[in-house]
Amino acid sequence: MNLPLVAIVPVRGGSKGLPGKNIRPLAGKPLYRHALDQGQAAGAELCLLSTDIPELLEADHGPAVRALPRPADLARDDTPMDPVLAHALAALEGPAQVVLLQATSPLRQVDDIRRAVALHAAGGFDLVMSVTPTPASILKYGMIESGRFQPVARAEYCFMNRQSLPPVFRPNGAVYVFDADWFRGRGRLATDNIGAVEMPEERSWDIDSAEDFARVEAIMRS
Repeated sequence: MNLPLVAIVPVRGGSKGLPGKNIRPLAGKPLYRHALDQGQAAGAELCLLSTDIPELLEADHGPAVRALPRPADLARDDTPMDPVLAHALAALEGPAQVVLLQATSPLRQVDDIRRAVALHAAGGFDLVMSVTPTPASILKYGMIESGRFQPVARAEYCFMNRQSLPPVFRPNGAVYVFDADWFRGRGRLATDNIGAVEMPEERSWDIDSAEDFARVEAIMRS
């Protein structure tokens, strides 16, 4: 069954790293608008804008965008994403394929979203997310539990040459795709059944500071 595609774009007003970053102009339009436009270009029939910013709640974002007032207790610095998604999906009736697009990852491309949506639609994965290559040396790391070194992966990786380690990827926060009813039934994204679409490191910037903002804008303008 082909489900309607719905994009969720969380846009919080507060930011310690760069106050007002989500509504700050980036390459000709507010940062959050890039996520909305990318979601619509990728085929989202509806974009849910979850925000606590009064001016965004009052603005006209177009017929395919619905602004949802986010409660203050879901707009703190330490608020995890799961309850924000649950609040947004409570305003959505019926089944849907959902793509989460965080405003702070504007260098994603429409094709990145489409690839993730297609992989999820093909079945086999609870969640599909975008990833980017990261140094494999992390496979040598571990945690100490009651004085015992516990490797993060296989023990043999701790003793291998860096060049012999397998490729490693990290989530870059740009794209997450999942089924609305699947999330409603469990209330969290964490799962052992995750598909991945790769994005290059140069497009995996997450904006957290003024320096990040300037770097991303320079990339977009070039």
